Amino acid sequence: MKKVILISLLLIANSLSAQENLALQQVIYQVEEINRKYYSFEDYKAGYHFLTEDMLLARSKELQKQFDKLNQIPKEQLGRQDQITHSTLLLKLTDEISEVKYKSYLMPFNAEGGFYNATSFAIASWKFNSPEDFSNYQKWVLSYLDFLDYNKTLLIKGMKKGIMRPKVIVGNALKLIKPYLVNDYQLNPFFAPYLKLNSENSEELKEAGRQLIEQHVRPKYEELEVFLRDQYLVAAPLEVGISKIHNGKAYYEDRIAFYTTQSMSPDFVYQLGLQEVARIRQSMDAIISDLEFEGSFKEFIGFLRIDAQFYAKTPQELLSRAAWLSKKAEGQLPKLFKQLYQLPFTVEPVPASIAPTYTGGRYVPGSRSDDRAGIYWVNTYDLPSRPFYTLPALTLHEAVPGHHLGMMVAAELAADIPEFRKNYYISAYGEGWGLYAEYLGEEMGMYETPYELFGRYTYEMWRACRLVVDVGIHYKGWSRQQALDYLANNTALSLHEVTTEIDRYIGWPGQAVSYKVGELTIKKLRETASLELGDKFDIQDFHQIILSNGSVPLFELQKEVRYYIEKNR
Repeated sequence: MKKVILISLLLIANSLSAQENLALQQVIYQVEEINRKYYSFEDYKAGYHFLTEDMLLARSKELQKQFDKLNQIPKEQLGRQDQITHSTLLLKLTDEISEVKYKSYLMPFNAEGGFYNATSFAIASWKFNSPEDFSNYQKWVLSYLDFLDYNKTLLIKGMKKGIMRPKVIVGNALKLIKPYLVNDYQLNPFFAPYLKLNSENSEELKEAGRQLIEQHVRPKYEELEVFLRDQYLVAAPLEVGISKIHNGKAYYEDRIAFYTTQSMSPDFVYQLGLQEVARIRQSMDAIISDLEFEGSFKEFIGFLRIDAQFYAKTPQELLSRAAWLSKKAEGQLPKLFKQLYQLPFTVEPVPASIAPTYTGGRYVPGSRSDDRAGIYWVNTYDLPSRPFYTLPALTLHEAVPGHHLGMMVAAELAADIPEFRKNYYISAYGEGWGLYAEYLGEEMGMYETPYELFGRYTYEMWRACRLVVDVGIHYKGWSRQQALDYLANNTALSLHEVTTEIDRYIGWPGQAVSYKVGELTIKKLRETASLELGDKFDIQDFHQIILSNGSVPLFELQKEVRYYIEKNR
């Protein structure tokens, strides 16, 4: 009788699990259908596709219905992978609904760019093999110019509602549209495809390109410049914090919850940052003491910022060193990881059109389907602001074992995992992994000199300072100068990079806190697993657990490591 009852209970449980799984799959399908309805495949043959405000509002309402359905599914009755999918989709939908709820779409740009320069990456990936391709491209550019006009209407609406970027970010925008205003049409970013022409009818096509730039593109950008300078900049707030705009404080609290993937108050983040700053400072002071440097912490930072031994003389020297460091790091990967990547990566300079206001480096994901390698971007603009001593940490974060390894392993996940999970990027997980990769550099032997180790701590201190300055700017009323001083006085980052970073945080509220929160979570999980498993702990197994599900909310990562510990105890 007991066996019959047990079998019956198992059958009921399996039946319930199947029902919940079906409900989850239906929500995933409906979300995909909504996205197909509102977004089309964007290339130069289809024209530039964008959503109007009415479409954004309608899409948000449809997503809200799916969000509510998802919330009604008992997650505990799902299989483990479906639980992760459930949590990840819930986070993704929350973010997309928040964009409309807080009307952040009325501020379609930040310190690094936005609606006016978002096309360079797409254009660089397209193939132009025939006159028809260029004809389609011209139509695409003209439709993109309509997109500029539409965004101007959004900015005007934002001005009326008090939802605006501050003056310093508008100033950056005015700098970033300069390449589109140059008199020489050949230097305009939209002319780039024509520069590669060498066919019989090249001159005819180039003439059409010249007319496109001079008759349409440049005049439209001149209109945009006048509007930004004479109207938007004048009305923009001087205060840099997002909490100063309409409903801004609630929006920042929403961003903290999203970027940490958990309920974490801005005040908690701020205190965590202060604790980390104090802890890391002890490690930095110890290195200065070991070097027997005669002077204060501030004087040591000043020495690092001006001594010629720490800086490249040419852009190629910086790129070559970054490439060598990335290959050195690759050589250590088999000791730490079971699963590596199939797609290679390369090292390239940050594009000149965005380099002046861009961060020191960035990773651009590759694609096997598009025959494109991953790219580790290194910023070669203003070489006296790009020190060698931080380059190992930057390489570990952006290339391997950081973003390239993490993202490519995710892209090669099992076929039964929903496609959106393979492509979705959760900052607390991804950037936390990148910062953890910098920490791994010590075990990999990547920091060969005390200065490079100091550079590693400078990068960690930089991320700890982010917890303080981001909350300070957006929640506690800090001025831009307060934030600049705090970051400059606690790190050996160049003053140029300090400025570009603070402006990035001003224009991207909340994102900066994800790095340290994610890294601390991963390091704590490793410490717990190592302590509880003892001799059974295997670093390759641990890293496989961290990477094997791709980008996931931190609380799901914690569950995965707990299951791993219990299984191997």
